[in-house]
Amino acid sequence: MSYAPPSGESEVSLSPHEGWHCSHFYYRFDRAVLAAMRPEDVRAGCEELTATLDPAATGAPARLQTSIVAGHKADFGLMVLDPQPLVVDSIHERLLSGRLGPALVPTYSFVSLTEVSEYVPSVEQYGKRLVEEGEDPNGPAYKAKLKAYENREVMMRQQRLTPDLPPWPNTCFYPMNKKRKVGENWFLLDFAERNRLMAEHGRSGMKFGGRVTQLITVSVGLDDWEWGVTLWARNPAFLKEIVYTMRFDEASARYAEFGPFYTSYVTTPREMLNHCRVGL
Repeated sequence: MSYAPPSGESEVSLSPHEGWHCSHFYYRFDRAVLAAMRPEDVRAGCEELTATLDPAATGAPARLQTSIVAGHKADFGLMVLDPQPLVVDSIHERLLSGRLGPALVPTYSFVSLTEVSEYVPSVEQYGKRLVEEGEDPNGPAYKAKLKAYENREVMMRQQRLTPDLPPWPNTCFYPMNKKRKVGENWFLLDFAERNRLMAEHGRSGMKFGGRVTQLITVSVGLDDWEWGVTLWARNPAFLKEIVYTMRFDEASARYAEFGPFYTSYVTTPREMLNHCRVGL
């Protein structure tokens, strides 16, 4: 499954200085095409698709997750991450060129990069934030909180750049922008104000620790929206609760614009095919 660049093409130049390329792909099955295919070809195509989407296969992307999409926007979705963008895109091309390719209709895709947000505070910035919130910089509570943050900061940054996808069954993806409207232009705010708003936004999200986790990827210059938000939850109700709660934060209520939501359920490629009644 590994990607080999054409002769003379530099693979290294496509890798970001830090982090990974990330793409979300969504597909539906063309039932008319499937019905016209020979059963043995469909079965062989299902085996091929299952092998293509095996995250443990030799040469597979760094991360590959399959999910069943709720509603009629798509039948299934993929989240693919790797340092090399052509490794990511090779999954899409292998699906379309495979035996089931004529029956696969791409419905949506989103291209982005993992990043550490500029609003994630350094240890020094976190210490200043604690003081602003009333902590005594010479007190034991301040020192304990600062030490705890220092211990988890490196791991936190690594998780944003090279994330492990949580083994939780529910996931949701949506793109978003920050507004550029008169009186609501995020990009005309100074950094201190933007940082304050994002700190408030982050505190709202922390209330869902252990129930919901997220990955925000940047798509500025890469796709039609500026960021992509991927959520995973232990229960679908938690997805509703966190999005509803955080929309009341000023950073969202005043400055955010949201694209389409794709809610899906993490599964194996074979279970996805069974659910979609393909190859049975």
